[in-house]
Amino acid sequence: MAGALHSSRFLALLLLVVLLLAVPGNAFYLPGSYMHTYSEGEDIWAKVNSLTSIETEMPFSYYSLPYCRPPGGIKKSAENLGELLMGDQIDNSPYRFSVNVNESLFLCTTKGLNENDAKLLKQRARDLYQVNMMLDNLPVMRFAEQNGITVQWTGFPVGYTPAGSADDYIINHLKFKVLVHEYEGTNVEIIGTGEEGSAVISETDKKGMSGYQIVGFEVVPCSVKRDAEAFSKLNMHDKIEPVSCPVELRKSQAIRQQERITFTYDVEFVKSDIRWPSRWDAYLKMEAGANVHWFSIMNSLMVILFLAGIVFIIFLRTVRRDLTTYEELDKEAQAQMNEELSGWKLVVGDVFREPSCPKLLCIMIGDGVQILGMAIVTIVFSTLGFMSPASRGMLLTGMIILYLFLGIAAGYVSVRLWRTIKGTSEGWRSLSWLTACFFPGIMFTVLTVLNFVLWGSKSTGALPISLFFTLLALWFCISVPLTLVGGFLGTRAEQIEFPVRTNQIPREIPARKYPSWLLVLGAGTLPFGTLFIELFFILSSIWLGRFYYVFGFLLIVLLMLVVVCAEVSVVLTYMNLCVEDWRWWWKAFFASGSVALYVFLYSINYLVFDLRSLSGPVSAMLYIGYSFLMAFAIMLATGTIGFLTSISFVHYLFASVKID
Repeated sequence: MAGALHSSRFLALLLLVVLLLAVPGNAFYLPGSYMHTYSEGEDIWAKVNSLTSIETEMPFSYYSLPYCRPPGGIKKSAENLGELLMGDQIDNSPYRFSVNVNESLFLCTTKGLNENDAKLLKQRARDLYQVNMMLDNLPVMRFAEQNGITVQWTGFPVGYTPAGSADDYIINHLKFKVLVHEYEGTNVEIIGTGEEGSAVISETDKKGMSGYQIVGFEVVPCSVKRDAEAFSKLNMHDKIEPVSCPVELRKSQAIRQQERITFTYDVEFVKSDIRWPSRWDAYLKMEAGANVHWFSIMNSLMVILFLAGIVFIIFLRTVRRDLTTYEELDKEAQAQMNEELSGWKLVVGDVFREPSCPKLLCIMIGDGVQILGMAIVTIVFSTLGFMSPASRGMLLTGMIILYLFLGIAAGYVSVRLWRTIKGTSEGWRSLSWLTACFFPGIMFTVLTVLNFVLWGSKSTGALPISLFFTLLALWFCISVPLTLVGGFLGTRAEQIEFPVRTNQIPREIPARKYPSWLLVLGAGTLPFGTLFIELFFILSSIWLGRFYYVFGFLLIVLLMLVVVCAEVSVVLTYMNLCVEDWRWWWKAFFASGSVALYVFLYSINYLVFDLRSLSGPVSAMLYIGYSFLMAFAIMLATGTIGFLTSISFVHYLFASVKID
């Protein structure tokens, strides 16, 4: 958490983030991507990723459709853990680009489509599947007109179904535009490094580094009916006459059984002033602009100030006044006052009474610390640019690695809280084991069910058995041992002593006009108000295939969410104590953790109103399963913030007054 940092460094980092967001800038270096300079006429081969659709959310292999195969056979690219989990399958392709050479090329003519191929192509076209192609690690981009507005998309459709037509048409001709920046080289060669390093002019370096850099990759997809017999006599990459995209449907290539389809493409290289470090700007550009994010932040600040005012009143006007009045009395007056106590002072003998299901509470708090730590570190590193979109899967891989190694924090916190509640370390091993298995166990169960669904659909989003065993090995070989180590350290840490004794007989809780859990559920609306706008952009990134890279805004929203969760939980805990309700432990957790309920309901709302194209029970099942996992993780993280703040508040409150 932020408390682990020195306050000066934290404020400096926050100020730096705000300044970076406030000052407009067009370029910065994205770690994880490396500059490549190409010489004139050098061949570059495009790669293809899995076919994706916002209708089904089930990726499929590019070569599951009857597309042209590369001359040397299909070769899969090495993929990291994050790419495998996201369902990416990056293969080579037959699309060849000769740097700075404009040409029109033939690829292949397929055999007559059999019934299965024709049916599959029609289905993929109707399900709005997109082909995701990359050149020099840049995704292909296309522009489309929607309601008079130019919309930017990555990828191009497999096919389309015109309005009022019974036929489906395949995209079989691509008009590529490759933006290149002419690079002259640094003409400086570093001989030494450090304080006394030297540099000399090097003509060989200049010649070696000069060339062209790929800074943009655009496509216009077309459907063109070709003479299959004539084109079948050509060899792959033979030059052909360029063609314009036809408007009439009779000149477009329909998808029919026994139809032979010819694939061709045009390449145009255009010199650009865009520099290599700025080439991702077009992909990371926010459609709604920064104003929406700033509005979200200002909205959150208003909520924080409102709650801060309530907390200020509680501490300075109510609690401090009661404590000051009590301390100014002599012993005889204090004894008389003890008999006339009211509000939170009446539960002094029960406030630290053991809660129901204490082991489950300790487990959830430990897992919450693990998830919260992973989220904060990941977002901070992403804000500083260490997890760029150029490194596919790096964000998810980093999150998994952080979660594994933060098992030591989960074990430490859960066991130390267990010792605080029970007053003994007995049973810490089983507690550590359960902490290591609770959230991952639920996640593995849900993912296994969803994986069987994806396996049945033959989707590339299904995790292979080998990856399942890899994840299990990482879990048992890294996370579980570190959680046990953390639990052992928790048994050796100084025990937290309660400031007051607990009575043997529980105090009766007065009847209330309304259920206390109603207030707990209502409290979650305030933290939700701080993040729901950012949540929309995150859901759009996950389900609509858009890039999300405004981690600076996300970091600010996360910090404000932490503050709001802490304030909400403290206020609700104090209100419960004032009505003589000493069962505050779980209520403190769910006061802030109930935001997860609203996150899940918002996800369902997003499914109904923003993902109207999502079709089929399988797609809905995948969406709800992943949304449940996200909401459950948010509940553990936010509930942990509220609980740890509340237990600190209650400890301080009753340590400040001595009541026998």
